[in-house]
Amino acid sequence: MESTRLTPPASDFVQPFQIEGHGVRGRLVRLDGVASEIIAKHAYPEPVAHLLTEMMALAAILAATLKYEGVFTLQAKGNGAVRVLVADVTSGGAVRGYAQFDAEAVAAIPAASANLMRLTGGGYLAFTVDQGEHAERYQGIVELEGSSLVDCIHHYFQQSEQLQAAFKLAIEHHAGGWRAGAIMLQRLPSQGGHASPGWTPDGATPHDWQGGSGFSEIEGEEADDAWRRAVVLMASAQDRELLGPETGINDLLYRLFHEDGVRVFTGHDLKAQCRCSRTKVETVLKSLGSDELNDLAVDGALVVTCEFCNSEYRFALGDVTG
Repeated sequence: MESTRLTPPASDFVQPFQIEGHGVRGRLVRLDGVASEIIAKHAYPEPVAHLLTEMMALAAILAATLKYEGVFTLQAKGNGAVRVLVADVTSGGAVRGYAQFDAEAVAAIPAASANLMRLTGGGYLAFTVDQGEHAERYQGIVELEGSSLVDCIHHYFQQSEQLQAAFKLAIEHHAGGWRAGAIMLQRLPSQGGHASPGWTPDGATPHDWQGGSGFSEIEGEEADDAWRRAVVLMASAQDRELLGPETGINDLLYRLFHEDGVRVFTGHDLKAQCRCSRTKVETVLKSLGSDELNDLAVDGALVVTCEFCNSEYRFALGDVTG
């Protein structure tokens, strides 16, 4: 195996890799401290915390397949006990997330059947790449269906005949918080082909993989066999291996794919970091009309709480209306 970073950390990291000669690329993501810090800021019931941890891991791994400068957002809107799930990842690796839910409705769902559909009641999942006001904003949408968010994302990729992807995900609630591990495999298009325009919008191109080819050199039946083999090998990863930290990231990739040859590339750290600030909140408040601000004020004060990090910002009404 080759890497410019020989010893990636045990968690809160994204590791790109490529299976040699197979036309298959991948990402391995682990979250531990990041997920635990974000979940700890809210009193989420267990099923909601589990679902949000899954959302953050999938957002991190999907964001890592794109070359962008800005924010990648994965958002689910449901019609049931869980109304909103959001996780976003900046191009610098900052992760945040939150959930909106009806606590009584969540509590009424038996733990054994608290899957995606029971919790959300259906709805949709949206993928968004926002690179600022000077670049076109891209969004893809798929229905919430299946028992997990992974099922929805599989369905999203299956809608494209030009891009195949496979995922394996594990989530754990441990004494210190929440932990997630995930692998995503992507099948490269054959020589002369191109990636799905639905997943590679203008300004959000596939990662160049530090000199790796953008196309597979194998085609036809050989390429089909190579893809199936890669997916089978990925599926052999045990939850304990995916989650770490006992099994190193590179150790796991070697265990899974060494017979075919696996090459790793420069990865990057992930961190829990909200983008709210007092200045940003004040700017938003000053953009509102005086009547609306008066309606929001309590005893002459405005209090705004960030949905992501639960930080509270307090302003005197006169400070934003004057």
